[in-house]
Amino acid sequence: MSRPFCVLMGLTLLVADAGLAQTQSTNQVTWEQLANDNKLFLSYANKTLKWEEPTEPFRIVGPIYFVGTEGLGVFLFATAQGHILMNTGMPSSGPMIVDSIRKLGFRPEDIKILINAHAHIDHAGAFAFIKRLTGAQLAVMKDDVAAMESGDRDDFKYRNDLAYEGVKVDRVLRDGDVIKLGDVLLTAYHTPGHTRGATTWIANLVVDGKAYVVAFPDGAGFNPGYRVAKDPSYPGIAEDFRKTHHMLEMLKPDIWLAQHNEYYGFQAKRKRAETEGVTVWIDPEGYRRFIASKKRAFEDEVDDELGASSPPK
Repeated sequence: MSRPFCVLMGLTLLVADAGLAQTQSTNQVTWEQLANDNKLFLSYANKTLKWEEPTEPFRIVGPIYFVGTEGLGVFLFATAQGHILMNTGMPSSGPMIVDSIRKLGFRPEDIKILINAHAHIDHAGAFAFIKRLTGAQLAVMKDDVAAMESGDRDDFKYRNDLAYEGVKVDRVLRDGDVIKLGDVLLTAYHTPGHTRGATTWIANLVVDGKAYVVAFPDGAGFNPGYRVAKDPSYPGIAEDFRKTHHMLEMLKPDIWLAQHNEYYGFQAKRKRAETEGVTVWIDPEGYRRFIASKKRAFEDEVDDELGASSPPK
């Protein structure tokens, strides 16, 4: 079946988990092409979403700083006892992340702990580089440990097409485990689907006497070529997605950030924050819409794979 995401010449398409927004393009690219060509998917997403383009780092709230690329969310949690780095980016992003941390006045060598959302190349590709530089300990959800250490080889969708330099995991996490350093406490929740070990992180902060729950949701979306109902990409993937959607619906964050910057309106919020401050990032309604959109896209995918007709509008 030809998907409704495909659009006419002059526009790209909206891709569920990679977040490929509608932007101007000279070539039509279809969901089916991206589903069937892993290298095309990577190059198309990388270029369209500016995964490897540097951007300026800045403080978001309290100890949380953005140190990622134009398209990818990488976050530094700075404490007096050392720092936590959440995610990297593509393999090329290591030096960019290091430069961003230095621009903020911090020492990359003071990073003590590395954590991630999931083991795909666009979030984990530079961990080996960062670990060599810092000697930091890498903590990963148990179901993504093998992927992280192998550089995501034998992936259930991408096989070895999106492989990167593997990195040793020092701490194996389980659902509900806590990472603590200085005055930062992060709780890891297992939210599988996008990968088997996808992880949602929750930070509880008090900044200037105000309490904030900050969520970094993960695992809820699927990429072109994922099979979730018929001939599933891995056994139990549909059940994983539904559990993850339910879990994420139960969260009530004040602030939410994400691995892909377009998810949470990065550009617009960053601009507004220059004059409006931290209140710009408080967006519980945006979070609810985001999770609802992921859940709806998943159920539409199930219907499409099973050949169910769309309900009348």
